[in-house]
Amino acid sequence: MNMIALTVNQRAVQALAEPRTNLADFVRDKLDLTGTHLGCEHGVCGACTVLLDGEPARSCITYAVACEGAEVTTIEGLDEDNITTELRAAFTREHALQCGYCTPGMLVSARDLVLRLPHADERLIRVGLSGNLCRCTGYVGIVRAVRSVIEARRARDIAPTPDGGRKILGPVGSGRSDADRAERMRSVGSEQTSPETASSVSAIPDFVPATVLNQHFSVAHPPEQVFAMFDDIAAIAACLPGASLTAPPKPERVEGAIRVRIGPIAATFQGAARVERSLADMSGRIVGIGNDRRSRSSTQGEIRYRLVPIEQGTRVDLSIGYTLTGMLAQVGRPGLVRDLAARLIAEFASNLDRRLSGTSPGDATAAELNGMALVFSLLRARVAGWVGRFASSKDGAT
Repeated sequence: MNMIALTVNQRAVQALAEPRTNLADFVRDKLDLTGTHLGCEHGVCGACTVLLDGEPARSCITYAVACEGAEVTTIEGLDEDNITTELRAAFTREHALQCGYCTPGMLVSARDLVLRLPHADERLIRVGLSGNLCRCTGYVGIVRAVRSVIEARRARDIAPTPDGGRKILGPVGSGRSDADRAERMRSVGSEQTSPETASSVSAIPDFVPATVLNQHFSVAHPPEQVFAMFDDIAAIAACLPGASLTAPPKPERVEGAIRVRIGPIAATFQGAARVERSLADMSGRIVGIGNDRRSRSSTQGEIRYRLVPIEQGTRVDLSIGYTLTGMLAQVGRPGLVRDLAARLIAEFASNLDRRLSGTSPGDATAAELNGMALVFSLLRARVAGWVGRFASSKDGAT
């Protein structure tokens, strides 16, 4: 057994490994980073692709002991990476994945192309992804997704990075001395290795949501009154199930938390947001980020709203965009999230209406968001719908 010292996802790591252990097995079994997938185990399919010192490499044919002192980045280490976030959204938009097994390696390779290619050249993209095999999609959506991200970034005047930001050509044969490696490990070890919390981020960044949901609700109060209530951040947070503030709110920065429980999974997303408002058209925008350390899940969210006067009061049109990564993303299927969001918004609208009517206590604390109760409510509604359709089709047949 050999003691290996290397950097994985910006964290100094030391662990024992046998000389024959490949890097894919090392990060999966020793570090529980199971986003790196093993397919052919011959370096052909690309499912195991990770970054070694900034360069895409096959982890299934790379010995872990050969990576002594190297910087390894797996798909989990790209959770907060802007390019990977844009690629995830584009893959979803262009239907560039089905079973998803090849997707982690595909994203790592695609990110390298977005960094390096000066133009969205389809031939170069296909050549660049030729080492990543997909048995489901036919590659058309994948190529479209990568092209769209390159085109969007170049349109924003983001120039390509020479050599894709590579520092050196991999850990093997790179010419680094033992002293160089030891110095790098010391410098990494002296840094804070715990993940940065959302509340410590100085500025709330814009982002491209992976999923966007459109919803609306109505309240029996005039738009001016509703818009004024939306300016009371503490009151609005009290109307949202599971939400709480952790610091005095300001429009440029609101710090808080939201508690979620889905069966045995309990998460508390600590985060921060900024609030933008336009009195001219009675609209606004809330952009936030949050993470849950326990499940190692992170989210970015954007809510755009517009108040529309109607005969009975006000209709609130909502556009909700979000990106969810980590363990909780496994239960974040868009169809389920859409139905859950509708029920959550209905509860928020009810709380808001009571507060506008003056019937809600000013010091009320929103209850914990119980996803399981919402799921059971959803299932009951769907079963009722299925029974109704079955009965209708039976009546039609007779």
